[in-house]
Amino acid sequence: MAAFMAGLDLFIVNVGFDAIGREFDGASLADLSWVLNAYAIVFAALLVPLGRLSDRYGRRAGFLLGVALFTAASAACAVSTSLWQLVLFRVLQAVGAAALTPASLGLLLSAFPPERRAGAVRIWSASGALAAAAGPVFGGLLVSASWRWIFLVNIPIGVLALVVAVRIVPDSKEAAMTRLPDLPGAALLTGSIGLLALGLVKINDWSAVRTSAVLAGAVLGIAVFWFRSRRHASPVIEPALLRVRAFVWSNLTAIAFSAAFAANLLTAILWMQQVWHYSALRTGLGIAPGPLMVPLAAIVAAKLAARVPASRMVAAGCLLCTVGVLLMAASMGQSPHYASELLPGWLVGGAGVGLALPTILATATTELPAARFSTGSAVVNMSRQIGSVLGISLLVAILGTPLTYDATHEAFVNAWIAIGIFMMLGAATAFGMTSRPAALGSRAPAST
Repeated sequence: MAAFMAGLDLFIVNVGFDAIGREFDGASLADLSWVLNAYAIVFAALLVPLGRLSDRYGRRAGFLLGVALFTAASAACAVSTSLWQLVLFRVLQAVGAAALTPASLGLLLSAFPPERRAGAVRIWSASGALAAAAGPVFGGLLVSASWRWIFLVNIPIGVLALVVAVRIVPDSKEAAMTRLPDLPGAALLTGSIGLLALGLVKINDWSAVRTSAVLAGAVLGIAVFWFRSRRHASPVIEPALLRVRAFVWSNLTAIAFSAAFAANLLTAILWMQQVWHYSALRTGLGIAPGPLMVPLAAIVAAKLAARVPASRMVAAGCLLCTVGVLLMAASMGQSPHYASELLPGWLVGGAGVGLALPTILATATTELPAARFSTGSAVVNMSRQIGSVLGISLLVAILGTPLTYDATHEAFVNAWIAIGIFMMLGAATAFGMTSRPAALGSRAPAST
C-alpha cells in the first residue's frame, strides 16, 4: 500500500500539473516546478535520518506516523488557496513520505530470509509500478473534476494502510541502540539541493552572476555536508556504506536514471497538454501504456535475474529508454498523431524502465547488513529524488518560455536529447554495479 500510494501520487500530480497552473493564474513554469521539486528535495534529505530513526525506535511506528502525516498533508493540499500554500503542504507530504518509505522497505526486508529479499524488493517495486500504470488514467479522471481530487484520493488509501498495518504488520528495529542521526546535516543537504534547483530553474530569468552565485552556494553546501558526514558520529550517509561497490554504483545509476525519468514524464505530459491541447483525461490515457509496460518488463527481469548480471540488465533498460526518447524527438509534430509519434517511443521506454528500476533497487540493498536495511533503502531513494530534482530543474531551464511553435519544438527536442544523454550515462554507470566483498562486517548474502 505504501509503494502504491507513493507511485500514485507521483503520476497523478504530474498529470494535474497544467490544471494547477491554470488555477493559480500567472504562475510560471519555474514557479510551478516547486510543486514537484519542493516535495522531492525534502523527501530526499529526510529519507536517511527518518530511516535511521525508524531503525532505532521501531519501523512500524515510523511507518504509521509517516502514513498519518502523508494522509493529513494530502487533505491540506486539496484545500490550498495559493500556489505557495500548496508547496508548503507538499513539503509536509514529503516529510510523511520520507518516514513511511524506508520504514516500509525495512519492515519488508526484515520479514524475509536473505535468499528471498531480492524477490520481495521486486514485488515492492512492482506495487509502485502498478500505481504508475493506474495513476495517469485515474489522475486524468480526477483532474477532469478538479485537480484537488488528486490529493483527496490519498485519504482512503492512507486510512486503509494504517488500519491494516496496525492489525497485521510485525514490528522490527535494530537490536543495539544507535546514535541519533545528523539532523543539522540533513538540513544542510536540504538547503544545498534547494539552491541547486533554484539556480537551474531560474537560469533563464536571472543574470549570470546571480545564477552562478546560487549554484556555487549549492556546491559549497554539498561539500560542507560531505566534510561533516565524514566526521560525524551518525552521518546522513555513512562513509562505510561507500565501501559496498554495488551500493555505490547503484546510487549513481539511480541519480542519472531518475533525472531522465522525471524529465521525460513531465516532457510528454507538457507536450500533450500544451502543444496538442489534450485534456487531462486524454493525457492520462496517453501516458498509461508506458507504465503498463513496467510490470511486464519487471517480470521478465525477475526471470532473467539468475542468468543475466544486474549491471547488464540495468544497462539494457537504460539503452531502451534512450531509444524511446530519441524516437519521440525524431517524430513529434504539431498535429496530434499519437499512435505513430508518441506511442512507439513511450512503449519502448516503459519496457526499459521495467528492466532498470526494480533491478537498481534490488541490487542496491541486497548486500547491506541487516542493521542497515532501512538506511540503505533510504539512501537509494534519496538518490532517486535528487535525480528527479536535477531532471525537472534542467528541463525547466531547457524549455524556457518559447513564444512560437518552432521555438517550442526545438526546446522540446533539446530536452529529449538531454534526457537520452542522462539515460546513456545511467547505462555507463550500471556496469559498475558488479558485486565485490564489502567492508561492513556481517552482511546479508547477495541474491542477485
